[in-house]
Amino acid sequence: MNCIIVDDDKMSCKILEGYVNKSTSLNLIGTFSDSVEARNILTKRQDIDLIILDIQMPEMDGFDFIGSLDYPPNIIIVSAAEEYAVKAFDFNVVDYLLKPVSYGRFCKAIDKTIRYYSHKEAANTGDEEIFIKKSSSLVKLKLKDIIYIEALENYVTLTTNDDRFTIHFTMKAIENQLPSGIFIRVHRSYIINKSMIQTIKENSLDLIVGDSLKSIPVGKSFRDTLLNDINVMAR
Repeated sequence: MNCIIVDDDKMSCKILEGYVNKSTSLNLIGTFSDSVEARNILTKRQDIDLIILDIQMPEMDGFDFIGSLDYPPNIIIVSAAEEYAVKAFDFNVVDYLLKPVSYGRFCKAIDKTIRYYSHKEAANTGDEEIFIKKSSSLVKLKLKDIIYIEALENYVTLTTNDDRFTIHFTMKAIENQLPSGIFIRVHRSYIINKSMIQTIKENSLDLIVGDSLKSIPVGKSFRDTLLNDINVMAR
């Protein structure tokens, strides 16, 4: 996995670089003491699989840094402050390590990341199965069977050809969990399965839902990303 270290503590960086270089699973792309500089690198490179990130940094702290990324890679937090741990997991980080970080604890976090990374890679096929709560039961569902997801205040609805499921989740959180190879956000309130697109219009698109078409709005700020993500043949 390609990784970067983002930490303004020079001693911590030196230790973490040593740990990374010992690992046969990691390839260190760079170390950054400035979170803004690290963000600029991430906007130019799409091959970063892991960020080892400090929380307390000047200009932009770790949480603001994560929040500024459209599609954050795997993230391991390293911090001298224990009180940020609960908040960190709200950002779907893989692990939270307290400084000074021991080599054994670092290895454990990397093993966890590799398992999580492999899980995400498998999810990109859409064959991964999840269980969704419906009434008092848990229903098994393949990711690729989800046609679109709609935001409803603090809930989202998942629509398939056969059913609809309402779960207590934010759009941002569910977007981070879905494989980007299959799903794309096209509006503040909609995430869609790209394979179900039938027609793209100026401000909307049509999805195939069973034997009919479902019109979904496309937000102006999402349209260019959508068109860049799909194969478009034009004269």
